[in-house]
Amino acid sequence: MRLRMPRPFVVDTLIALAMTGVAMLLGHVSRAAQGWPEPDGRAHVLIALAQLPVALRGRWPLTVFAAVQAASVAYVTFGYWPVACFFGPMLALYTVAAHRPPRIAVACAACAVAVWGYGGLVGHSPSMAVVLGQALLYCSVLVRFGTLTRHSAELTRRLREEQTERARRAVADERGRIARELHDVVAHHMSVVSVQAGLARFVFDSDPAKARGALGTIADSSGEALEELRRMLQLLREEDPRAPDGAPMPTLARLAELVDRVRAGGVPVELAVEGTPRPLAPGVELCAYRVVQEALTNVLKHAGRAHARVALGYGQHELTVSVTDDGEGVISDKVPRGAGHGLIGMRERAKLYGGTLSLGPRAGGGFAVELALPTSASATWRGDDRTR
Repeated sequence: MRLRMPRPFVVDTLIALAMTGVAMLLGHVSRAAQGWPEPDGRAHVLIALAQLPVALRGRWPLTVFAAVQAASVAYVTFGYWPVACFFGPMLALYTVAAHRPPRIAVACAACAVAVWGYGGLVGHSPSMAVVLGQALLYCSVLVRFGTLTRHSAELTRRLREEQTERARRAVADERGRIARELHDVVAHHMSVVSVQAGLARFVFDSDPAKARGALGTIADSSGEALEELRRMLQLLREEDPRAPDGAPMPTLARLAELVDRVRAGGVPVELAVEGTPRPLAPGVELCAYRVVQEALTNVLKHAGRAHARVALGYGQHELTVSVTDDGEGVISDKVPRGAGHGLIGMRERAKLYGGTLSLGPRAGGGFAVELALPTSASATWRGDDRTR
């Protein structure tokens, strides 16, 4: 059974109660040992006020420090033994150093030294140098240890952030591995389907039994591929909390909505379509849409007061996409070539669908992104490595 650690507030409350009891005991001992006035009810109240607020030191360190110091000053002013009331202020000073910047900790330490010196004056100490020396020593040690605690806490926080980042990267690597496995599985099954489909067509008339067997193999392989695809995609969706739940993939039919949103963001955008629009493969339309989206996002971020133009060209076997801007206020020589996750994503999408992508500063100023995608499966496979 795993033990649960008590909460910091509970620990601080117990510490405050313990310090209060010890301080009251020392107050009574001091009367017999050193001849100080015997603590009465008022002294007990002030001792409690100088110790009990430390239970809240983790939440309000500066407020607690001010409260216990004020109670200590009142306790000393009434002529009681000063040492009995210094435990709370010392712990409060350490807490300030552990939670606040050094300049605030030093200012609080100076205040604590002043209160300590005030106690020496009221108590008519025979050696003020010793009193101030003790105050400086104790306060310096408390500030030093508090600062070390703060640095340790910051280091721990950074280490946790790094661990979280490493875990996130490990998840991303695993997702990439799963995607590669998915590619291999689907490619294998689709290869079997393609071969069996060719066999079935070849022997459809001459050997119907073999054709039926080939069709059965096609049904089995395609079913296995779909099941594996469904399983993998479900796993990826569970690992990615940002994945949209059932949201339809954007198509080129929604490109006008994207352009309107960019216009609303303050960038004039012109949309031109050449050729006759027609339905394309979902992957091709998604690739073209994402490239336009990323290109217009870069215009919003980097092109300043620019005018952009999006042109779609429907060819017989190819879809062309062009996104250009005049880039007013942009130094084209400083525009990165091929850098950034967005540009990398464009290249990967174009390569996946056998397309060619060119991007970079224009001779007359501004930036241009040009994409060409084949609209047939055979052209897609032949163009697998043409991205530049």
